[in-house]
Amino acid sequence: MQANCISHGNLPFLFQGGIFFALLLLATVFDIRKRMIPDTVCLLIAMAGLIGFESVKLFGILTALPLLLAALLWGGMGGGDIKLTAASGIVLGFQRGLAAMVIGLTALLLFYFFYSIVQRLRKRERQKAFPLAPFLSVGCIAAYFMNGGIIL
Repeated sequence: MQANCISHGNLPFLFQGGIFFALLLLATVFDIRKRMIPDTVCLLIAMAGLIGFESVKLFGILTALPLLLAALLWGGMGGGDIKLTAASGIVLGFQRGLAAMVIGLTALLLFYFFYSIVQRLRKRERQKAFPLAPFLSVGCIAAYFMNGGIIL
């Protein structure tokens, strides 16, 4: 029978998660206030991926490719969002990185859906662009704790 407590084997996971969460929060605040994500924050997130490093997680960088392609083809997306996704991919790995992006973009779509309804009811013009980091951060945090990870 498993004990309901945090095991010592999870301490690097918890430490990395705390740093990851704090840096995602910082990226979110910057993106909301200034509509940019500092390269330093992305670099620190990538460095957080070195805690409990597994070389296979480097493939997580590839999760940023869809955003890069979208920015090149259609524009409207900043490089900070792409760098944030690539850096987060180093922490999450490829599969959880993709899950993070799907969760984050789904959260954005749901937000925009309800936002549009409220704006229509208030008869106000809708904002066309939103900071992406808050939604990507929600996806990253959810994906970080997917697949077990922590035993509470």
